[in-house]
Amino acid sequence: MPDRSPAALSPEARAFLAAERFAVVATVGADGMPHQAVAWYALEGDVVVLNSADGRRWPADLRRDPRVSVMVEDGYRYVGVSGTVEVDDDQERAQADIAAMARRYHAGEPEHAESLIRDRFRRQHRVSFRLLPDAVQQDL
Repeated sequence: MPDRSPAALSPEARAFLAAERFAVVATVGADGMPHQAVAWYALEGDVVVLNSADGRRWPADLRRDPRVSVMVEDGYRYVGVSGTVEVDDDQERAQADIAAMARRYHAGEPEHAESLIRDRFRRQHRVSFRLLPDAVQQDL
């Protein structure tokens, strides 16, 4: 990660993000317009980890311009994290990240998670993005 003073997540924000929720990822398009997509995420300490099949619009946006804003909400309760991502093209790590996310988001259906990992994700070139927050907004 770049050498900068990160914003820390509060214990309440970490607990909120630990629950199974979806993130809205906002990137800057090549034309300067914002773009949003819904994505799975994981939390590693204060780092928000995103993962995608390469070639989709929001990963392409982040490769070109690493600035991002991520919002996770539950009605009027939310945590927003913004900053600059580190792109991680290492396939072993990217595949491990998406496998962990599949197991998290399909914890009640472990066979389905393993099927996704085996039949879809392992066949894709995956990319992970690690976001060390520059700013955190929350209303919990």
